[in-house]
Amino acid sequence: MTETPALDPEDRKIVTLARSARARNGVPEGAAVRDETGRTYVAGTVALDSLKLSALRTAVAMAVASGAKSLEAAAVVTEAASVPDEDRAAVRDLGGPATPVLLAAPDGMVRRTVDAG
Repeated sequence: MTETPALDPEDRKIVTLARSARARNGVPEGAAVRDETGRTYVAGTVALDSLKLSALRTAVAMAVASGAKSLEAAAVVTEAASVPDEDRAAVRDLGGPATPVLLAAPDGMVRRTVDAG
């Protein structure tokens, strides 16, 4: 377990943004990613009849649609105990296998960090 106060300030920022997206939109997950230039992209779970996307995949899609070439880090705030393989794959596709994915509880405490690979 990684305690949030020990996080790099930029990683703490994406956890905070992900947590805010989850709370503001009343969705099961919030996520944020940081691209190679330091820009952040924030998203919540998409649950339409015709389209279902996790918050993390939505944040990666937003980064790609905005022209990001790579990712430095990703964060997801959820009650889930792990980051699904599909979510890690989306991060890996843009950021590479070593891209860190921070998994945080709804209170913002980072439970663990896993590589996208």
